[in-house]
Amino acid sequence: MKGIILAGGRATRLRPLTKITSKQLLPVYNKPMIYYPIQTLAKAGIKDILIIVAPEYSGQFLNLLGSGSEMGVKLSYEVQDEPRGLADAFIVGEKFIGEDNVTMILGDNIFDHDFTDNVVSFKSGARIFAKKVPDPERSGVVEFDKNYKVLSIVEKPEHPKSNYAIVGFYIYDNRVVKYAKSIKPSARGEIEIVDLHNEYLSRGELEVNIIEGMWEDAGTFDSLLRVNNIIAEKVKQGELK
Repeated sequence: MKGIILAGGRATRLRPLTKITSKQLLPVYNKPMIYYPIQTLAKAGIKDILIIVAPEYSGQFLNLLGSGSEMGVKLSYEVQDEPRGLADAFIVGEKFIGEDNVTMILGDNIFDHDFTDNVVSFKSGARIFAKKVPDPERSGVVEFDKNYKVLSIVEKPEHPKSNYAIVGFYIYDNRVVKYAKSIKPSARGEIEIVDLHNEYLSRGELEVNIIEGMWEDAGTFDSLLRVNNIIAEKVKQGELK
């Protein structure tokens, strides 16, 4: 299993903070944001990691992280020239993925969930994760039947059919590269990851696991402030270093 961290994009919602640096290099209490997804993958046993970055910030990531040896991982880097959607990561990372399965985490998603069992037990298909939230319309939304079988997944719907949002941690088998290449860009010009989910769903090969605990998408001022406060408290309580 290989790992990808998607840390490209322009993060316009966080301007002017992101005018001169990447969102994923902003501080979350006592560490740069990018440390948290690296640690999440490493904790799950994934040590061979590709970080996908925007061209103007690539040097900053390299200066901060280097080879990854200080964090006990092996880091590679690829540049995403334009933010073409989450699923584009698998096209950019095709050579890195090779013949392996792959886990992707979004560079601004911070968890306290341990994904080890989910990664170790994965065989084939796709395995994604959902959490009950108060504002599902900000994310991809998964609809279940009474037995928690997936009925549909819709990206940022105006009228969500459930309160379960898809979080930024995804596990796919090697076919994900082929499927990503077959996706037609959406109206906003992006290769949508929801189309990948639906490709596997249509084949009966999509599994959605519900997670508890903390999940923060630190892409807005409010969520960035909130996760800083959460992490600060965990450090003070000795739960994190």
